[in-house]
Amino acid sequence: MSTEVHDRRRWYALAVVMTASLMDLVDVTIVNIAMPSIREDTGASFSALQWITAGYALAFAVGLITGGRLGDIYGRKRLFLLGIAGFTVASALCGLAGSPGLLVAARVLQGATAALMVPQVLSIIHAGFPAHERGKVFGLFGAMVGLGAVLGPLLGALLTEWDLFGLQWRPIFLVNLPVGVAGLVLGRRFIEESRAPKALKLDLVGMVLVAAGLLMVLYPLTEGRENGWPLWGWVMMAGGLAVLVAFVAYERVKTARDGSPLVELSLFRVRSFAGGIGVQLLFGTVNGLFFLVWTLYLQLGLGWSPLKAGLTGVPFSIAVSLAAGLSVQQLVPRFGRRVLQAGALVDAVGALLYLAAAEHWGAGIQPWQMALPLIVMGLGMGLIVAPLTDAVLSQVPREHAGSASGLINTTGQLGVALGLGLSSVAFFGVVDREGPVDGVFLHAFTHALGWVATGLLAVFALMAALPRRSPQAEPAGAAESQEPALVG
Repeated sequence: MSTEVHDRRRWYALAVVMTASLMDLVDVTIVNIAMPSIREDTGASFSALQWITAGYALAFAVGLITGGRLGDIYGRKRLFLLGIAGFTVASALCGLAGSPGLLVAARVLQGATAALMVPQVLSIIHAGFPAHERGKVFGLFGAMVGLGAVLGPLLGALLTEWDLFGLQWRPIFLVNLPVGVAGLVLGRRFIEESRAPKALKLDLVGMVLVAAGLLMVLYPLTEGRENGWPLWGWVMMAGGLAVLVAFVAYERVKTARDGSPLVELSLFRVRSFAGGIGVQLLFGTVNGLFFLVWTLYLQLGLGWSPLKAGLTGVPFSIAVSLAAGLSVQQLVPRFGRRVLQAGALVDAVGALLYLAAAEHWGAGIQPWQMALPLIVMGLGMGLIVAPLTDAVLSQVPREHAGSASGLINTTGQLGVALGLGLSSVAFFGVVDREGPVDGVFLHAFTHALGWVATGLLAVFALMAALPRRSPQAEPAGAAESQEPALVG
């Protein structure tokens, strides 16, 4: 194969994997805007709505590291194609689901197959492009993340509003089918196979333990409100914590036995990494809580159409994209950790401004009156989301950078799932307590915003553990990493 043909093929391959990543990003952000339509059409309870998103986030989080290792062992191209095929099938099942239970199950399958597909993306890029070209490639990657943040809510709003063929919300999932089929066909043709020369072994027992422990915590947290917080829920959550302790103990045994644990526990001896994992978990929790309750407030509380709600979020998405680019290219190299801390404070100020605006204008609030708080929140989020991974990785030993990257992204997804579970207390608990009265969703939303602002202040405090400045070097071994997810 000539050099020119090979060069052209790898750029085609890049387009395929980036399109697949965009499909995943859009799918994450597209669902929230359709939640009220899904509830009206299927009769889903509020806890079912939480699981439609949390099920995806939890399956995605648990499978991420294992998905990366499967690619290292059996071939990244093979696992990418398997993942995109599974994601496409799961999207079809989501679009055809006739009940909330079936939709939740299909979303879990979607998350699990995304966990096979997404970790291969950066691995394929690393295998296909030399180091001197990766800066350009990751610049395109960052632009795609920004595009996904803007495109997802707008596309979700348009597809729901148009009610194509009388399908209501279903096209938000069915739109993945032609994209997935094209990605599968073109991926087979243009992506070259690659494997890790020394891949770590699988840790299926560890994956089962962590999945069981997390599910035992999140299930009663999500379902407990509708069941009156029964005793079995508290017992299950306590049992889940015990299972997670057993997982840590097993990981120590696995490390001593063959050096291939699911989680490299020695990483937590690095202060900046341990603190950064806490930041990532809490930041994901805040975002998971905010984006769900925000959508319900706009559509169920204010009675806005999906399109009006989607357009209202455009200033936020643009602010995130602009601040993310500025933080990485200009601010973090000069000011280091203080940029991320400023981002947490700005985001918290934006949440408080939103709270004040919502209470002041009440049910008569208009999109332009939300613009300033949303722009402030978007700027704060953008200052954090792009440079956070590099800051957390900066003091991690080079040989563990791939495992650390995978764990950072897994933690962010777990945070999203936890935030969706906490909405039972921070938002739906207020709805239950006040009953079906005018303004109940407004009161619930402002209550949840108080939680969001408090969480962001805690994020600010935890950021003291991050290094003051991080070396501007590409993290090594990012085989298990993925693009940053803004929304779960």
